[in-house]
Amino acid sequence: MSLPNFNIGILGHVDSGKTTLAKALSQVASTASFDKNPQSKERGITLDLGFSSFTMPYPAHLGSSHEELLVTLVDCPGHASLLKTVIGGAHIIDMMILVVDIMKGIQTQTAECLVIGELTCDNLLVVLNKIDLIPAEKRDAQVAKVTKKIGVTLSKTKFTTTQIISCSAGSNIGIKELVNVISNNVKLRARDTDGDFVFAVDHCFGIRGQGTILTGTCLSGAISVNSPIKISDTKLERKVKSMQVFRRSVDRISAGDRAGVCVTQFDAKQLERGLVYTGSAVQTVYAIVVDLHKVPYYRGAVTGKTKYHVSVGHETVLGRLTFFSGEREFSFANRYSFEETFPEDVGDGGFALLELENSVQCVARSMVIISRLDIDINSPTCRLAFWGRIQHAYTSPTYATDDGMSELKIYKTKEREGVVERMNDSHTVIVKELFKKETDIDLFCNL
Repeated sequence: MSLPNFNIGILGHVDSGKTTLAKALSQVASTASFDKNPQSKERGITLDLGFSSFTMPYPAHLGSSHEELLVTLVDCPGHASLLKTVIGGAHIIDMMILVVDIMKGIQTQTAECLVIGELTCDNLLVVLNKIDLIPAEKRDAQVAKVTKKIGVTLSKTKFTTTQIISCSAGSNIGIKELVNVISNNVKLRARDTDGDFVFAVDHCFGIRGQGTILTGTCLSGAISVNSPIKISDTKLERKVKSMQVFRRSVDRISAGDRAGVCVTQFDAKQLERGLVYTGSAVQTVYAIVVDLHKVPYYRGAVTGKTKYHVSVGHETVLGRLTFFSGEREFSFANRYSFEETFPEDVGDGGFALLELENSVQCVARSMVIISRLDIDINSPTCRLAFWGRIQHAYTSPTYATDDGMSELKIYKTKEREGVVERMNDSHTVIVKELFKKETDIDLFCNL
């Protein structure tokens, strides 16, 4: 029987010790882990998602159906310029570990990672790292001071009861205690293993004599060896030759599993990141309607017709937003009011039409995160602006001229001003400068 898998994302500001923590926790490294990328080694920072794993005794509070739990660690970059990579990693995790350098406290990307956690995850642990840099006699006082400050920050989020643990990943101080805390906080989500298979690919590479390896996370459904799969927007269909879960061969994977899938007769250069799937679970979309929620920490302008960075899974593209508002539940049967700026006073009745510059592949009801990644990365400003879920997707590249676009009924309130010249009687007034001579007055009768 395969082990149940639990995905933990390790996020935080650059140089807070995330990769060192992943190394300290891990038992098995993947082909993409611990900054194996030559550029990462050269620059001394994480540039891409890294994956590793360890096993722990199956947590007692989950029952006795298994003996062990496989924990997959997703080491996310911390540099400001790589935020879209972090967003891509965050959508596949069950728990987030927010790593904070105890000598520096919360920094700009720490705050952005916390916001991403609020949007994508309900389970958070905060790790105060590098406590070995504090003299032993001052350590407890410093830990208490930083813990209090972070507690104040967390009190303004949904993570008000989050545990804050101190450790030193580099010196292996407090790692066993951290593993115990992780075990006590594991919450396995219900997995959809019955629907179509959807697999989020984050790395793709060839092995001579074997085939092409697609590594990623199974988002839904299940797949077995020799089953046919469709590869992203290449429209190619290939059979699964073999599969591994952290170097252990398996015949089947299902929702939640981290795996490497081997296929043949496929050039790895055709795919960097994307979705592998069965059936019709994945669509190529050119525009989407999203129920929109504003990130409260975003302070930038929120005018319509502005270009934003739109992230759906591992893909980030530019898109132009048109705001509108109306009934809480989206339906083409409803009429919606056009909004020049985001309507913050409508609660859950705010929506946006996102017209994408490049198509993306996604499944129905995918989460969308909208940001302004063009803001100066040295500015202490939150770049995450909105989030929401797809309510409708336009799958035709000519959606703007298709009849389907006319189903979206958005009206704009207009006003005309005139001057009352005289009043004939109690029911009739004469007004000038209200209409032009060529205006069809019948259009305004009985309004």
